[in-house]
Amino acid sequence: MGKHGGVKTRTAVCFSDSVIFLAGAFMSLILVWSYFSIFSSSSNFTLLTGLRRNINEPTQCSGLSMQFDPPEPGFYDDPDLSYTIEKPITNWDEKRKQWLESHPSFKPGSDNRIVMVTGSQSSPCKNPIGDHLLLRCFKNKVDYCRIHGHDIFYSDSLLHPKMNSYWAKLPVVKSAMIAHPEAEWIWWVDSDAIFTDMEFTPPLERYRNHNLVVHGWPGVIYNDRSWTALNAGVFLIRNCQWSMDLIDTWKNMGPVGPDYAKWGEIQRSIFKDKLFPESDDQTALIYLLYKHKELYYPKIYLEAEYYFQGYWIGVVGGFANVTDRYLEMEREDATLRRRHAEKVSERYGAFREERFLKREFGGSRRRAFVTHFTGCQPCSGDHNPIYDGDTCWNEMIRALNFADNQVMRVYGYVHSDLSKTSPLVPLPFDYPDEPW
Repeated sequence: MGKHGGVKTRTAVCFSDSVIFLAGAFMSLILVWSYFSIFSSSSNFTLLTGLRRNINEPTQCSGLSMQFDPPEPGFYDDPDLSYTIEKPITNWDEKRKQWLESHPSFKPGSDNRIVMVTGSQSSPCKNPIGDHLLLRCFKNKVDYCRIHGHDIFYSDSLLHPKMNSYWAKLPVVKSAMIAHPEAEWIWWVDSDAIFTDMEFTPPLERYRNHNLVVHGWPGVIYNDRSWTALNAGVFLIRNCQWSMDLIDTWKNMGPVGPDYAKWGEIQRSIFKDKLFPESDDQTALIYLLYKHKELYYPKIYLEAEYYFQGYWIGVVGGFANVTDRYLEMEREDATLRRRHAEKVSERYGAFREERFLKREFGGSRRRAFVTHFTGCQPCSGDHNPIYDGDTCWNEMIRALNFADNQVMRVYGYVHSDLSKTSPLVPLPFDYPDEPW
């Protein structure tokens, strides 16, 4: 070893040269980076793709800046702002406008942006099958929102101890409006309402001059004076000051109002077919339309041209016929049989609408958009006595499987028997021309 004292080995020389070369290369890259940092119009130039961006740079999600919130105070910083049902909101249109101006990534598409809101009780269901049915009903709504790009909020808590049962929706809807200034529409859907046409999209352009959309019939309100003239279990409400004011008036006929007991008597004196004495949200809304037509009717769209929500008794019996009709469409035009990714499903729904369904309204030729199991009470099991409980649960399962077939088909499977949730069967390539 002594004879090599003070002399570098060949390996050591090569290693030293390599270090010098790498250092030079690194300095060259630094110079290039500096040049681009100063003179390039792009502020996102990254030397190594594995390095994270600056922690203050907003995360991009579908073009939205999800981590950007300006430091300047906004309406959320006002201590007088309240989410509660008791305290009114003022100047909401201006507040929403200012929020969108200060969060510009949310402005594109905001005119048609929807947040769906639904919910159920927080305690376990008494009905043995209730929790399973509620889970599947929630999955159904999540599937619909995923396919169409909507956000969804599920509440399983009372936001006001007095506003329970059918009144529980109003505090949740109001809170959702405040929490989602980026959304133009809040879409309330009862837990027992099932989307049975997963392709269909509400014609929002039709509602451009209205602030509330609900399934109903003017003649049944003003001529028949019936408490079933509309159904308040499914509605679209615009996120605006008019809607805030409506909720404030609407809720005063509920349990938080000083004259709650009297409102039940008033409603029954006008709507003779109302079956129970308490004031309810549906009859309260009909009352506002009936007594203050000039104020509310111009802004409330009573939708009856399609099943914005359809009474289940009139829908479930037609599943076989409507399925056959839709398969006929697919045999007639191979476009609808084309396999595709779920993210482009709307394109095929729009094609079916334009090619086959444009002038179809209800009946056996169009799927019901929403099938509402009114009166079944799947969680409590306290169904309307005019129904048999097993009929309610069995038909809910059929409706859920009918809807699930439209979802799972994109994944290559369907329920061959609507009365049985599993197992699913794989589809042949050219179904329905090629049967399984």
